Amino acid sequence: LKCDAVVSEISAGPGTVNFTINRELLAKTVLQQVLKDGSEYGVKSELFSTVPRQKAVIEFSSPNIAKKFHIGHLRSTIVGNFIANLKVALGHEVTRINYLGDWGMQFGLLGVGFQRFGNKEKLKSSPLQHLFEVYVQINKAAEDENTKELAKDFFRKLEEHDEQTLSLWKQFRDLSIEEYIRIYKRLGVHFDEYSGESFYQEKSQEVLKMLEDKGLLQKTTKGTGIVDLSEKKDLSSFSTVMRSDGTSLYITRQVNLAAAIDRMNKHSWDTMIYVTDKSQSNHFQHLFQILKLMGYDWAERCQHVSFGLVQGMKTRRGEVIFLEDVLNEVRSRMLQNMASAKTTKEIEDPMETAEKVGLAALIIQDFRGLLSSDYQFSWDRALQSRGDTGVFLQYTHARLHSLEQMHGNKQLTDVNVACLQEPDAISVLQHLLRYDEVLYRSSQDLQPKHIVSYLLTLSHLAAVAHKTLPVKGSAPEVAQARLCLFQAARSVLANGMKLLGITPVTQM
Repeated sequence: LKCDAVVSEISAGPGTVNFTINRELLAKTVLQQVLKDGSEYGVKSELFSTVPRQKAVIEFSSPNIAKKFHIGHLRSTIVGNFIANLKVALGHEVTRINYLGDWGMQFGLLGVGFQRFGNKEKLKSSPLQHLFEVYVQINKAAEDENTKELAKDFFRKLEEHDEQTLSLWKQFRDLSIEEYIRIYKRLGVHFDEYSGESFYQEKSQEVLKMLEDKGLLQKTTKGTGIVDLSEKKDLSSFSTVMRSDGTSLYITRQVNLAAAIDRMNKHSWDTMIYVTDKSQSNHFQHLFQILKLMGYDWAERCQHVSFGLVQGMKTRRGEVIFLEDVLNEVRSRMLQNMASAKTTKEIEDPMETAEKVGLAALIIQDFRGLLSSDYQFSWDRALQSRGDTGVFLQYTHARLHSLEQMHGNKQLTDVNVACLQEPDAISVLQHLLRYDEVLYRSSQDLQPKHIVSYLLTLSHLAAVAHKTLPVKGSAPEVAQARLCLFQAARSVLANGMKLLGITPVTQM
């Protein structure tokens, strides 16, 4: 075996052959690539050269108006956002859809409730909270037959497009969406489209007709409409698509056949991903099966990304009812931690920093394991500044950033990277080299944990190097080379954090 430009030394040990890589070449190649590609580092790798660019539709978050925004919606929001970010970074065309629960019998109740307990001022100032309170109040009263009748009546008027009823419903919906947009902005999440069940109520009748025309719709003795999904056609597996009174059901209206068909016509996508908790797995299996039976072969390209449940997420005021409660809680806890830390310098905007660091803490705690696993949420564990947390990632990023600020960041052209020979420098370089593989793995299985564990390791390696390879007080050319190494580490750390939905902070 001969040495060459890449391998500088070859030796044999007991049962092993050891290759030593040319360290100067390693340093030069990696640092040049990272600083040249910037935010596209890793994505431009030849690993992705054979992956076709596609159109993806991603449906995520999808809360119900007037009901609790429970913690599963938060999970769906950050997971969907991560998948969308990753696809965009890899050059795919992505449409982000928030599919609201904005129709159904509950709006009959809500309408009656609002006529009885509603307050126009409160509706304008905090729609989600007010509608929820009204909904809770009217639900208590709904035992009463008279109220039930009024609710049915209201919903019937809604379905018949009665102007007054519809305009009240539209107000509920529009004000709620406005508030959602404001809250999603705090999360750094946006949607290209807010659609909802209401949009497909008429189309779902067309779907029932299509099912009937294709001979797929069967009536049971009770009068409900079902589709047989069993292989032997013995009804061992079926899906109910219509109630006995002829009104559409969850599957035809809500996560809805009509919506899937409509989106194909509208966006002609290559892949459509639904992000919901795993209790809905069965539902999506049925949905995709029915689409296939209807002759839509694109049903093969639909995907359900499911996730486990989060236990123990409570705010100081008790149960989580609104997404905003979680965001306010994490911000206030983080502010408290920052105030009690000795090292905190004067930060320009402590509120905003606390928000971004707190959000990183939530996201990393959520993304560390497999998405399908349930986990026990803990505020204390999430907000620790040492250990494998989002706070530690933010802290590392801020430290590396201030190192650059202190010493200025020169361009690579005049840097002698041959100075980077120490094992701690080599560890960082080798780790930077692996970034594309990690992105590739995450792009294959849509699991954020590969990127999370990569970034945590990068932060630990950078923290060690920061201690053992001082920039201050070193010979100018050594200082320059080290600075260049830390700059590359910070750049990749920031890229990875942004993919996960985290905004890197520069001070904390």
